[in-house]
Amino acid sequence: MNIKLIVVGKTDEEYLREGIAKYEARLSHYAGFKIEEIPALRDQRRASPATVREREAALILKRIEGIDRVVLLDEHGKEHTSVGFAEYLQRQMNSGLRSLAFVVGGAYGFAPEVYAAANDKISLSQMTFNHQMVRLFFAEQLYRAFTILNHEPYHNE
Repeated sequence: MNIKLIVVGKTDEEYLREGIAKYEARLSHYAGFKIEEIPALRDQRRASPATVREREAALILKRIEGIDRVVLLDEHGKEHTSVGFAEYLQRQMNSGLRSLAFVVGGAYGFAPEVYAAANDKISLSQMTFNHQMVRLFFAEQLYRAFTILNHEPYHNE
């Protein structure tokens, strides 16, 4: 299975880039994994939140392919434990799915068109996180899920 994480904007902080790279390398043992960065909008500060969401939606939707199962990382999505997320991932793999696309929206969330294109919504937490940190948290949880599924000693329960 191929998994991609579609994100808006670059990861600016070096410590986050290092952490993400660490989990990208570890994930390569389990599945194809890549992060697709959509450039941040240049005149975002002058635009309304609705306009920003709309413009980001167009860029996000261009990255989604017909074979992708689209999962939004969204505050209103279903929360999982780490084991529950591993089970979710296993169900996706068992279904014969070839490509899973997780999407992190911009600061103002998703436009209705992106919600309409989504198959699922998952929440990483009820707390709000910096969008750059979400990338690291998600990569770690994805790695954790694969170690759980492979009965490897990473996750303690």
